[in-house]
Amino acid sequence: MGAAYARNQSVSVHTSARRFLRVLCPAVTPARRRPGSAGGGGGGGSSGGGKKPAGDRRLAQNRRARHEYDILETFECGIALVGAEVKSMRAGHATLQDSYARVEDGEVWLVGMHVAPYEYTSGFGSFDPDRKRKLLLHRGQIDEIAGRVGQQSLTLVPLALYIKDGRVKVELALGRGRRLYDKRHAIAARDTARDVAREVKDAVRG
Repeated sequence: MGAAYARNQSVSVHTSARRFLRVLCPAVTPARRRPGSAGGGGGGGSSGGGKKPAGDRRLAQNRRARHEYDILETFECGIALVGAEVKSMRAGHATLQDSYARVEDGEVWLVGMHVAPYEYTSGFGSFDPDRKRKLLLHRGQIDEIAGRVGQQSLTLVPLALYIKDGRVKVELALGRGRRLYDKRHAIAARDTARDVAREVKDAVRG
């Protein structure tokens, strides 16, 4: 009976902490995923910014993006690559730090992603490390993105590069640039959430 009481107390503490975090700093709680388009043809679904499945292998991540922008919606994109680029990415030689995406001539292009030359490739297999690369999305998704970027003054920013089912994918986000105050508020909310979670964990252990 004592063990059952302890378990009930632990569940109560965790539930109260989750409710407190949602009220205190909703910006740091995961957004619900929205049903997206069916996969296939290199395109992908959309979501509210949820985490990628655990089975996916991360190749590169744009850590600064979530600090610079409020992420409104994310899309999973395919990307047009040459063979040597894929090998270089798998070796961990890609970076998204200064990259962005734009809609041009009815297509979405990733600009500024650097992929280092693959050391075992030369001549025919070589490529421009900083070339723009076409992102593969369904036509309906491209039209939606183009409309929202134009009407709502949003920015297209890549969040991550990863491998899913043997193919390279890009997590692309529609974001709104943060003002300095918003950035500071987001940092404070994240730090507060971390402190609360640590206190809850210590309370459960005690």
